[in-house]
Amino acid sequence: MVSKNQIKLISSLHQKKQRFANQLFFAEGVKVIQEFLQSNFELEHLYTTLNDFEEVQSSKRTLINEQELKKISALTTPNSCLGVFKIPAEKQIIDSGLILALDDIRDPGNLGTILRLCDWFGIKQVICSKETVDIYNPKVVQATMGSITRVNINYVDLKSFLAQTKLPVFGTFMVGANIYQSELPQDGIIIMGNEANGISEEIEKVVTTRLTIPRFGELQKTESLNVATATAIILSEFKRNS
Repeated sequence: MVSKNQIKLISSLHQKKQRFANQLFFAEGVKVIQEFLQSNFELEHLYTTLNDFEEVQSSKRTLINEQELKKISALTTPNSCLGVFKIPAEKQIIDSGLILALDDIRDPGNLGTILRLCDWFGIKQVICSKETVDIYNPKVVQATMGSITRVNINYVDLKSFLAQTKLPVFGTFMVGANIYQSELPQDGIIIMGNEANGISEEIEKVVTTRLTIPRFGELQKTESLNVATATAIILSEFKRNS
């Protein structure tokens, strides 16, 4: 049975302020929770409607019913379980290889998909601007499907970080060098910009190479690509050329 205080705490974790005040976040679904359990993330408590997760010690596992799960779930159709985990300290930035930098990504689904792409393409380091949506937002956690456990993610003053790096800085724009015809290095920072406004003017100033994904449609009236879709193409080309 889940107590009123537990319901209150978990409900509060929908808010970024409360996640960081409590240093906790939650994940839902068997697969996602298993990914966290098999990683370095520390479980605070697990709530499940099934008699599963036998590897979790009984003091950290509570059997609940579906009605109780609905009270704590962030999903319209709740899964069978919800796990509360501790937010770990940020790891040191890996300033080598290919790094993805996110300039003010606001949509949780986009961020979650981008982190899955990084996991898929072997991008070990993601740098987020302070304005980028929180990776522990429940929608982000859900969208990553566990990839968040395998990618090093840091929130920084992006302009300052880019100003001091010795790596080449690639920016994605509507006008730039055709990515399919460009020589792409194995080391560098790739910047993806905000969904509506692209890369900000202050970040644009530190870009050393402007890249674009050309449009092949006959009318060429599509204004832009979804940022997660664009990230998939960009990462694929960098890895294909490595």
